[in-house]
Amino acid sequence: MHPILAARGRLALYLTAWMAMAALCVSILALAGVVGWVEGAAVLGPVYFVYSFACLSTWYLCRAFPLGVARLSILVVALAAAPAALSALCVAILSAHAAFAARWFPGVDERLAHAGPALFGGGFFLALLAIALHYVVLAFEASREAEKREAVARLAARDAELRALKAQVNPHFLFNSLHSISALTSIDPAEARQMCILLADFLRLTLAVGDKTSIRLGEELALARNYLAVEKIRFRARLRVEEDLAPECDNFVVPPLLLQPLVENAVRHGVATLSEGAFVRISARCASGALRLVVENNFDPEAPPRRSGGLGLKNVRERLRARHGAQARLDAAPRGGVFRAALELPAETEEPSK
Repeated sequence: MHPILAARGRLALYLTAWMAMAALCVSILALAGVVGWVEGAAVLGPVYFVYSFACLSTWYLCRAFPLGVARLSILVVALAAAPAALSALCVAILSAHAAFAARWFPGVDERLAHAGPALFGGGFFLALLAIALHYVVLAFEASREAEKREAVARLAARDAELRALKAQVNPHFLFNSLHSISALTSIDPAEARQMCILLADFLRLTLAVGDKTSIRLGEELALARNYLAVEKIRFRARLRVEEDLAPECDNFVVPPLLLQPLVENAVRHGVATLSEGAFVRISARCASGALRLVVENNFDPEAPPRRSGGLGLKNVRERLRARHGAQARLDAAPRGGVFRAALELPAETEEPSK
């Protein structure tokens, strides 16, 4: 359907503009002494009303000959022939209507016949205006479609990036977990087997959220607890887990396995460097539309640095950037023997998407 006819508001605005053009034409003819005000309005008003709908046909001409695509010679011919044909139609309708109106306004048909060339020129100009309007509408629609395609492309690229980043988490986690099991086998094979069982349970849980883009914070914390239960077997009393969680934060949603790299880093670079008194503390607060998550651990500042490419922190930062842009951030830095990784992201409560 024609875009102007598709909405009542647009049609009303379009007809109002045409009636203003009709009033202008009546004023010019009346001031020139060709017709009186009343007879001019009675004759030209209905004709311009009909002509306004005739000019809507130029929409299909504009679609058939888009600017920048159609050959210039064909475009010039089309844009000259169509207004000329429409203007000739307008003058013919005007002549017929003037002959009919002569019953009430004697001589109006003859007077308007003398103004035929001027009326033809006016109709030609109005048809050109209609064509220009339609090209503007087409350009606007093309721009809007381009924006939609760009938005879809950005969304697809973001989703692909998120999937790729999330795919990095499991191999990274498996490497750290298998390293822990390997270290335990030489110390206590029985507990190494138990650790394998807990690890299998944890992986089963991670597979359950693998296809989701969001899970509730309560589920994410449960995953972190399961991982720490695996590591607790290895470090026994050396690892102390502390939680400071606001209950109202549980139903906010976060990307799955967002805390996992931070908790892994806390164990590998913190707990593993201390012979006793090691802790991993997880905090959660929500206020002013923001969810704040903090993972802290103590560490030995004098311990030799472990080889690491910083994949965990980099992964979390890139996932936050891809999903939330500048609305989310991760700050991570040591302070006084405690390493603190603080996440801040929008507090969202929608149902997890699958």
